[in-house]
Amino acid sequence: MKRQIKLGLIGCGYWGPLLVRNFRGVSQCQLKAVCDLDVRRVQHVCALYPDLEGLTAPQTLIAADNLDAVIIATPVKSHYPLAKASLLAGKHTFVEKPLATSSEECEELIDIAERNGLVLAVDHTFLYSAPVRKIVEIVQAGDLGEIRYINSRRLNLGLFQKDVNVAWDLAPHDISIILHILGEFPVAINCQGNAHVTPQVEDVTNMSLFFPHNRFATIQSSWLEPRKIRDMTIVGSRRMIVYDDLQTHEKIRIYDVRVDRPPHYDTFAEFQYSYHYGDSYIPHLQQEEPLNLACRHFIDCIETNSAPLTGGRQGLDMVRILEGASASLKMSGAPFVFSTGNGSSPVAALRRNGSSHSVAAGKRRKVPTSGKNRAAVLFQRT
Repeated sequence: MKRQIKLGLIGCGYWGPLLVRNFRGVSQCQLKAVCDLDVRRVQHVCALYPDLEGLTAPQTLIAADNLDAVIIATPVKSHYPLAKASLLAGKHTFVEKPLATSSEECEELIDIAERNGLVLAVDHTFLYSAPVRKIVEIVQAGDLGEIRYINSRRLNLGLFQKDVNVAWDLAPHDISIILHILGEFPVAINCQGNAHVTPQVEDVTNMSLFFPHNRFATIQSSWLEPRKIRDMTIVGSRRMIVYDDLQTHEKIRIYDVRVDRPPHYDTFAEFQYSYHYGDSYIPHLQQEEPLNLACRHFIDCIETNSAPLTGGRQGLDMVRILEGASASLKMSGAPFVFSTGNGSSPVAALRRNGSSHSVAAGKRRKVPTSGKNRAAVLFQRT
């Protein structure tokens, strides 16, 4: 029998207890301790799970000799220092999104993990969800034809953050899904937004990601919407998908509709678009809790010494896009162009406009296609 992986968790706020519950449900691991600066949060979690050790000093947990891995579910600004300390202590590390507040920080965490043979995973939870897995399966099978654009909305009233704006808080979910579906990194981004409640912290943003082959994606994020909305539309040349995450049983609906342009015509009178209206259908989804799959996958990667589906490099891609969005916001929505080939990212615009998130120099990355193969293996095993 394999030895159980021993875990410690830092951060007992909103997301921490959910991670506690899910990691405790993974048979290959054992959660030993939880930590939070707020002793009341530690007491709350330990009251639910009396066998856990409660701590209020993160360094004590990170330095513990009886732990193999550390889970970090704290405010964004603390992700980098805690993850760095964990990796330097020889611990496999699981970090909430986003991985860090700058691409330089992400690069450093990736380097430490790779040099020490450690698993660094980022909790891009939606990539483990049944609807997104089904969408990726449909897209890869070619059923939609050529993807033309993706439109996503993630709106609700609150929860307001103080250290990051709504783009850094909500858009990572949509960005991770879009990158996974399209399988490549954008060439440019623009982002507009306003801060209505907290000065300098945008609570509503609209961003557009521009990809090769005339494809683009739009993401609307808001903490000021009276209704909670979580939907995404993927428009292909043959079919289209509407994904509504708030639906209980019908999260995905596929529409067999398209518009065709006549191949040739001699006069304007002969020109007519051809509209195809077919059936719509709802594919069956085998529902499993995405966070549970993410937790199981992290433990499996530790046991097999394999790269996570949502590892450090996927976390870096996410942060680079968020930095580009921040740069565009500072430039009143002007496009921010990512580096191409072996060029460096244009950091001057960010520094000139005083953004709090810097852009690291580096090569433009595509989302690794091997991640899709790893996903297939993961979901076959589960």
